Amino acid sequence: MTLYGTISSGRGLTASIQAMALEMAIVGVNHENIMGFDKVGYQRKEPVVSSFAEILGVDALSTTTDDTQGRLVATRLPLDLALSEKGYFQVQSDEGVKLTRDGRFKLDKDGYLLSQLNEKVLSNNGTPVQLPRVPNDLNQISIDKQGAVYLFNPQTLSKEYVTNIGVVSDDSTVVVNPGVHQGFNEYSNVQLGSEFMRIMPVRRNYDANRRMFIIQSSALTRLVERMMSA
Repeated sequence: MTLYGTISSGRGLTASIQAMALEMAIVGVNHENIMGFDKVGYQRKEPVVSSFAEILGVDALSTTTDDTQGRLVATRLPLDLALSEKGYFQVQSDEGVKLTRDGRFKLDKDGYLLSQLNEKVLSNNGTPVQLPRVPNDLNQISIDKQGAVYLFNPQTLSKEYVTNIGVVSDDSTVVVNPGVHQGFNEYSNVQLGSEFMRIMPVRRNYDANRRMFIIQSSALTRLVERMMSA
């Protein structure tokens, strides 16, 4: 006797596999947040799952950025800056203008204000921030809450205005009152306890889909074995 036909697992096995892949990707986002806990300027990512996730799998996952303020830590270093409002510093990289909350800056020999990656920090008019001279004592540099940079002149015993550090929103709109804090670093806005709690239901869902996959796979295997022995 010859049997003609096909054996189909339906959507069961595929749905379980896609669900496990999606849940692993969500855990990956949470893990990235946990690793960013002690990073200056890091903003946590929020996983967002779209409709039809059972069909799209990993493609249903996207992320949004949590732009709430992180933890401010005093460093007393005059070129360390932190923002107490929503917004970003602008730096000029090889790929173009980048936005960052990491305000750990430094000066080069020409008086340019640089990021940790030696990218030039931009002013509110889009040009690099440059001091007219490099002071021997960096405490001669003062920056107010609006981002205005002043340099003390020992000859006139007065502060001289240099420029304004540019702070913009994520759509490149200038932030009028950015709340710049000189001598501070802003660490991530990740809360470790909350991040670990978010992982727990995702892991339970992963385990449930894994068990369902094993059950369906075992049932399909037994069916094939019976048909082969018939």
